[in-house]
Amino acid sequence: MSKKGRHKRDLIGLFDEFVETGDAEKLLRYIISNSNLPSPRANLELAAAFSELMEDYSGEGEDKLWELVINMTAVSADEAPVNAPGEFIPFCGAVGVGSIASLSPRFFEPALATLRGLAQDPRWRVREAVAMGLQRLLARRGPDTLKELGRWVTSGDWLEMRAVAAAVADPSALRQEETAPSALQLHRDIMDHVLGTGEHKSEAFRILRKALGYTLSVVVAAVPQDGFEYMAQLIGTQDPDVLWIVKQNLKKNRLVKKFPEAVEATLRLLE
Repeated sequence: MSKKGRHKRDLIGLFDEFVETGDAEKLLRYIISNSNLPSPRANLELAAAFSELMEDYSGEGEDKLWELVINMTAVSADEAPVNAPGEFIPFCGAVGVGSIASLSPRFFEPALATLRGLAQDPRWRVREAVAMGLQRLLARRGPDTLKELGRWVTSGDWLEMRAVAAAVADPSALRQEETAPSALQLHRDIMDHVLGTGEHKSEAFRILRKALGYTLSVVVAAVPQDGFEYMAQLIGTQDPDVLWIVKQNLKKNRLVKKFPEAVEATLRLLE
């Protein structure tokens, strides 16, 4: 049995007890004790098992489950700082918000509002969980989710744009016909904001720039013709931050191994 499978087996009884009694103490204790924190890597298999069970149980106890994940996301950085075991509570909560709302239309808008707020969280791991929650929504509510993510980009907030870029840089989501072109357009819109403002010194911008250093290559790999053409256009801007982003993405094996000629041609534009 896989690690995720073992966690799922353990969690089923805890979910049953929570749905029956409304008492989440044992469930939350299990998440904390198996968080793998503090360490460089949290227990992503546990988060995946939790997410899948949120979907499995959404029909019979979704109101209780929704209240649970909202309460989990409310655990602040003061209560559970970076790399503390308790940080895994809001992490799993954010992923769970996306899981429930992907199946329950009435939670779709509240889920997006919750995740949008969490995009501002000071903890990098929670911000990553926001992207994972959005990916759950993209899997089942792709067009509606993409439309909302466009609004996040329009807001001009760097951390919201970071969440968008990370969310759409998901190979499984990009296999959906409508997602890949939209993901490239969202990156275009984000880059337009980058080029349209001189505010590149903030910590929030640094966080966005770091994410764009890998997300663009994921999207380009899904739409290589348009993607490499766009990278060439970005090189033409001669913006230092944009050039850094392009260079970082051209180093990624997902492009180097699959599209060596296109990578070489694009690199020549940087000379």
